[in-house]
Amino acid sequence: MSDIYLQHLMTIIMSVFLRGYRGKTVDFSIVSQHHRTTVAYFLNHGKWNDSALQKALKSSIVELIYQEARSSGQPVFCIVDDTIASHVKPSSQALHPIEAAYFHQSHLKGRQDYGHQVVSVMLSCNGITLNYAVILYDKTKSKIKIVQDIAAELPEAPVVSYFLCDSWYTSVDLMKSFLKKGFYTIGALKTNRILYPMGIRQKASELALHMRKSDPNVSLVTVDKRKFYVYRYEGNLNKISNAVVLLSYPEECFGNPKALRIFISTDVSLSTQEILDSYAKRWSIELFFRQSKQKLGLDKYQIRSSQGIQRYWLIMSLTHYLCCMFKGKYCTFEEGYCLHHQVKERTDYGHLSVDPAWSFAEGCFNDCRVILCNFRYLLIYSYKLELKDFWFRCVTYLSPLSLSISL
Repeated sequence: MSDIYLQHLMTIIMSVFLRGYRGKTVDFSIVSQHHRTTVAYFLNHGKWNDSALQKALKSSIVELIYQEARSSGQPVFCIVDDTIASHVKPSSQALHPIEAAYFHQSHLKGRQDYGHQVVSVMLSCNGITLNYAVILYDKTKSKIKIVQDIAAELPEAPVVSYFLCDSWYTSVDLMKSFLKKGFYTIGALKTNRILYPMGIRQKASELALHMRKSDPNVSLVTVDKRKFYVYRYEGNLNKISNAVVLLSYPEECFGNPKALRIFISTDVSLSTQEILDSYAKRWSIELFFRQSKQKLGLDKYQIRSSQGIQRYWLIMSLTHYLCCMFKGKYCTFEEGYCLHHQVKERTDYGHLSVDPAWSFAEGCFNDCRVILCNFRYLLIYSYKLELKDFWFRCVTYLSPLSLSISL
């Protein structure tokens, strides 16, 4: 990657850290000595190896999460969901409409919503949760196939682990793909799924009509301070030989068909409490979507090309990672994001400068001339150093005295 392209990369990241991002390319001019259109060109048409950056980021996240699983013995959770990055539908007369944007059904809004559908995959273990991938659903392949490809590229889990998803992704083929990598499935099911209690073919919603609080298979379970009546079924489903299915009602809505929620676990050794507690960990991906939209401009970007959009999402994933690994150990995204104000108070970065005198301003950063040879090392060192050290390394990296990088 050329020096100018690396400057653009750091411009985008720093604009988020130092002042937040409003979704306008003009924001980049705050920390860049180049015109904002050159940064847009970097995203849309620049000849740089974004797949190498993506591979390095994924590798670092897998290494961190799997190492935590090996040392703690806790399961890895692979969490999958999607959201919509909403945009205003352009006029039919628009010469350059935004690419890969369609109408999608928004369950949150209860209507069709125009924009990009984002499929996100997160990895979590023992309280550490990081975004592994953000993929654009452009209708060239199904969302199920997108996630199957993710399952195929993941290394085999070092301990018994779980794939967490909502009812859209509890596909038999997808569950089999994750099982090959050591991930059982814990997910939601639609109420029309077919079960076979006592060998009788029956919809889950029909079976729920016969639930009674006094039934020995019904228990009162507390999840996140809320209580639920849960019926536990263990047996066959269509194309699944044996699994646990939980039919659940909130305590205050027992018997209300609209309140019925159904969950599946392909690991039959788990208790009802363990299944529901594990499924509750899926909330972290909803939190990621909210944070990304509020702080990282997930649905506010002004980029038209499909390639530029996916590159932008990749850089935002890197930014999210840097926030979570701010001081050499994991912290929440909000904590890492807020800590940038402390850096801003200590250091006036202004525009990204290539003045070598600036990069060697403090003696304790003289070792910055030891240049990181590729993005993998850039990512690894970024969470071993405080953010200030990281920026000094980056600026040194851009200086004429630094070594060139090649991917």
